[in-house]
Amino acid sequence: MAESKISQCSKLMAERGWTVAFAESATAGWLCSEFALTEESGKVLKGGLACYDADLKVQLLKVPQELIDKYTPESMEVTRAMAYGLRGLIPSDIQVTVTGLTTPGGSETPEKPVGTMFVFALIKAKEASFRKVFTGTCEEIIHQTVEAAAELLTLELDPSNDR
Repeated sequence: MAESKISQCSKLMAERGWTVAFAESATAGWLCSEFALTEESGKVLKGGLACYDADLKVQLLKVPQELIDKYTPESMEVTRAMAYGLRGLIPSDIQVTVTGLTTPGGSETPEKPVGTMFVFALIKAKEASFRKVFTGTCEEIIHQTVEAAAELLTLELDPSNDR
C-alpha cells in the first residue's frame, strides 16, 4: 500500500489530469514504485528510470560529464540536469529526479554528509527542489526522502496554496 502522502499527491495529479515520470539515483526507483501502488497509478504514472551509476546519468539523461566532474553525481546541479534530460525521454507533465548519499563511499564531505539528499521536480516546466540531510540507515534515509518528495509535490500541486 502506498504511503498516505504519496496517495494524496497522486490524487492531486489525477484531479488535474497530469502525469509524472521519475529518474532516481540513490532511491533506485522506490519513489516511482510508491506511485505504482496508488489507486490513480494508471492515470498518473508514466514510468521511471533507476540511474544509480553516474555513467547512466550521462548516457541516458544527457547530463553533461562536466557537471558531474565539477559538482559530483550527488548534487543539486546534477539532479536538475537529470530532470531536464528525463523530460526528453519520458514525456509527462511532471519530472522528478533524486540523487544523494545513503551510504558511505560516495562524494560525502563534512558539508555534504551521508544522508544528504537532493530532489528536483519540473512541474509543467516550473522548478521546485530541496536539499535535505536525513539520518538513519540507508533504508530510513530513502524512506524519508520519498516522504519529503511527496510533500514537495503536494505543496506545489495543492490548489488551496496561494502560489
